[in-house]
Amino acid sequence: MRILKYIGLFSVLFFCFSCLDELEIDVLEENDTSPALVVEAVFTDEPITQKVYLSRSSLRLDLETDTIYNPYIPLGSRSIDSVDMEGGATVRVFGDDGSTYQFTEGEEGTYLSNQPFALQMGVGYTLDISTQNGVEYESDPLVLEGRSQLTNVYAERAVSDNGEEGVAIYVDSDPQQGNTQFYRYTYEETYKVISPNWVGSEFRLTNYDPCALPFPTYDLEIVAREVQNRVCYNTVASTTIQQFSTSGSPDRNISKHMVRFIGKDNFIISERYSILVQQQVQSADAYSFYETLNGFSKSENIFSQVQPGAIYANVHRKDGASENVLGYVEAVGVSDQRLFFNFDDFFVDEELPEFPFNCNLLTAEESHQSYCDPTPEPNPCPTSVIERVNLGIISYFGEYDEDLLPDPLCSGPYVFVPRICGDCTLLGSNVEPDFWIEE
Repeated sequence: MRILKYIGLFSVLFFCFSCLDELEIDVLEENDTSPALVVEAVFTDEPITQKVYLSRSSLRLDLETDTIYNPYIPLGSRSIDSVDMEGGATVRVFGDDGSTYQFTEGEEGTYLSNQPFALQMGVGYTLDISTQNGVEYESDPLVLEGRSQLTNVYAERAVSDNGEEGVAIYVDSDPQQGNTQFYRYTYEETYKVISPNWVGSEFRLTNYDPCALPFPTYDLEIVAREVQNRVCYNTVASTTIQQFSTSGSPDRNISKHMVRFIGKDNFIISERYSILVQQQVQSADAYSFYETLNGFSKSENIFSQVQPGAIYANVHRKDGASENVLGYVEAVGVSDQRLFFNFDDFFVDEELPEFPFNCNLLTAEESHQSYCDPTPEPNPCPTSVIERVNLGIISYFGEYDEDLLPDPLCSGPYVFVPRICGDCTLLGSNVEPDFWIEE
């Protein structure tokens, strides 16, 4: 679903543009404000479970405020995604060799092929969609253009164009078959996270009644941790559009093409880091689509740069009726390769990047006034320990020690840290990935 955020932005801007007389939009109808179907699929020549994503455009803007961690607000208390997924559709892929592949909906709007399959060179494919309301759509014919093999994925210490020191990740590739002029690169990076303030004990709060009178009732214990939450692993997919073309060059081999740069101070390389790079051989039309979409998303002046009419969708209604359809479906030849490295592979005897969250030691009174006290008194103290434990926003660190926190305001019996500093499961999974290799 990597292009959904671009499509969402494009949809919002399109509806804004529809009020301006001077814009001539050929593909999208000026007065149509109904949610458009968004189709995204990248079918490959790997024998895998293929995926199709269906959604509807939305006028809502997702400003991604949920990505800013606030230690005083419990996780999950805010909406995260503003995408309207399209469920209940029938999805199939037809090959002109007589093959048919059925898809079944998994998570809403995500359709998975009933069995793994791989696209074949020389075969034309068509994506067929019937939505829940009975409208039928089909893609333009899809054909694999070519194959190119990644021969090496490697990292080197480097300095970026803006002078930042870090690690650059490069690829080399050799063409194997067909037309291999146009490429797109995606990746998944997995990094190890170690909680900087983890200890083997934690708070356990039971029988908590903050409204009891005259004082809240509760049982607060310090117990051994039952869940391993010191070491975790987080996997993040690339969200940028990275393309490369050898068109016009007599040499179709790719040598030392950079697909990722990570600054030296980025904490994702503090411990062990891995990246799985995928190279996709595209058609000229797909390359042009993503190039236009990428230019549109980067435009500083959206009124004078790429206009929505330039974004071509290769899915249309089967009955020939005019309807806005967004997104793109493509067939690609893929090759992927994984790389591991540690921080000290490139920065020997240098300090690790800092943990990206404030992990100051804190203390507070253990309890608080009853929430239902009819005559509450002013309280200058910060939120109590039991309130924070109830919200799940702190991690136990130890008994109060004035050497750790001299002269605090309203000290209590415990020292604690924001939960994210003592519980890595807020940043990833505590289950080691199957592919993980330590050394």
